[in-house]
Formats: sequence, structure tokens, C-alpha cells
Amino acid sequence: MFRAKAKAPPPSSSGGKAAKKKKWSKGKVKDKAQHAVVCDKATFDRIMKEAPTWRLISQSILIERLKVNGSLARVAIRHLEKEGLIKRIVHHSGQLIYTRLTTASD
Repeated sequence: MFRAKAKAPPPSSSGGKAAKKKKWSKGKVKDKAQHAVVCDKATFDRIMKEAPTWRLISQSILIERLKVNGSLARVAIRHLEKEGLIKRIVHHSGQLIYTRLTTASD
């Protein structure tokens, strides 16, 4: 009355290949930014109040923090410099970098 050992399950019928073929993901899609293209009174006041207090001011920073268009950010930076509220650090064709004015003169 000996029992036979439990049999191993029969091999799968796929013949050793993967059960499902790998599907490629579509990748992550970034949402289209909805930035302001016209400077209204509220945006202008916010630029004039907040931007001169930042330690680093560039076109990219204005776009990111104030949600404005790139061309609007360039115009705002030129306006702030003309008013004497910010000071230029680096003048490069690709990126203009400014800083706030300090009370002590350099």
C-alpha cells in the first residue's frame, strides 16, 4: 500500500516562450501649459511687487513662478531693469540673469 509520489505538473503548452508579449508604454505626456500671453493689471502688479525681491531673476523663473508667456517675461525683465529695480549679472544671447538690488553699493 505504498503511494506514488506526487507528480510534477505537466509542462505548459507554450513551449518555453513568455506567456504574453511585452507591450510598450506610450510614455508620459506632459500637459500643455496655459500661460498668460497678455499682461493684465493683476499680472503687472504681481511682477512689479514680487520679482524685485527674488535673489535670482531670469526669463525661466518668471515663466515658472508667474505663469506668463516667454515673450511677456522678457518684456517684464527689460521693464524692471529700466526702472532700476533689478541688476544684470550675466548677459548672454540665450539667457539673461538678473538679481535684486541691494542697499549697499558694489
